[in-house]
Formats: sequence, structure tokens, C-alpha cells
Amino acid sequence: MITAMTSLRLIQEEKEEPPALHARAMDNLRYIRETMERASSFTAVSGWGQVAIGVTALGASAIAAIQPKSERWVLTWVIEGVLSLCIAMLAMSRKARLAGEPLLSGPGRKVAFSLSPPIFVGGLLTLFLYRADLKSALPGMWLLLYGTGVVTGGMFSVSIVPVMGLCFMLLGAVAIFSPVQFGNYFMAVGFGLLHITFGIYIARKHGG
Repeated sequence: MITAMTSLRLIQEEKEEPPALHARAMDNLRYIRETMERASSFTAVSGWGQVAIGVTALGASAIAAIQPKSERWVLTWVIEGVLSLCIAMLAMSRKARLAGEPLLSGPGRKVAFSLSPPIFVGGLLTLFLYRADLKSALPGMWLLLYGTGVVTGGMFSVSIVPVMGLCFMLLGAVAIFSPVQFGNYFMAVGFGLLHITFGIYIARKHGG
């Protein structure tokens, strides 16, 4: 009788091993999947960096709104663009360093190469429109091209980034066909509020 009960306990213990093995296998598969996702996507986009860019953009919109000449309005936003680029690079570098990943990894290079052409074209068109005295077209053009770059570059990043780019493109399309006096408001909503909103989401969902 004792021998039979002992055998029964051994059989029950052997039956309990497969779930443990299954759990370890699932953990291994989860680790492999997460590793592959990190290797195939650029995860160093800083949510808090986007928030900082949004805050400075709101400040720039307030300063630009009181400029007496359109040339100073353009200069204010150009300075904000350079400042935003510096903030983005510093924030991404910090996030990549904390994660122990190289900033210019394979996905990082793809993001940079995808984002660069629209930004370069935007710079050329800014000079052209400025010289042609078509400054009223700048807000819509900036929003559209920036959104295009974010969409194309975001295809190699976390999934919310292309969504943000589409929002910029939609706002830019509306801005192009809107009265001139609303241009600065579109800039504030786009480069200010959209960056803050999506930045908070990225920071909470993707670690800073």
C-alpha cells in the first residue's frame, strides 16, 4: 500500500513538470521576440524629449506672435527648429546610452536616412518661399514635410511615431488652405501640442 502511494506521488510530480517547462519556454520566446523587436526598430525616440520640444515650440509661438515683421517671425521659428533638433539629439543620445544601445544602430541609421530628405527639402523650400515673399505658405509646408519625415522615419521606430507623423501631415494640409492669420496657431498646435501629447504617450509606453 505504501509503495503504491509513493508511486502515485511520483507520477503526480512528473505530471507537474511540463507546465514548468512550458513556462520557461514561453519566457524564452518572449525574450527572443523582444530582442528581435529591439534589433529591428529604433526604440531610442525620447518621449520626454518630445515634450521638451513641444514646450519650447509653444514658447516660440508666443514670441513669434508679437513680432512686428514677418522676417522676424520666420527667424523665430528657424531658431526654434535648430533648438528642437539639438533637444531631440541630446534626448535620444541619453535614452540610447541608458539602454546600453548604440544611437546609430541599423534601425537608427534607417530613421536618420528616412527623415533627412524631407528636412533638407524643407530647408530649400524655406529659402525659396522667403525670397519669393511667400512666407504665408511656410507653416503648412513645414508641418507637411516634417510629418512626411516622421512617417517615413517612424516606419523603423515604435508604431506610434508614424501616427504622429500622419497627424502633422493632416494639420499641414489644413493649414495650407486656411487664412494666413491662422498660420502661427497651426504651428503652436503642431509643433507644440502634438509633440507634448505624443511625447507623454511615448514616455509612458516605451520607457522615457
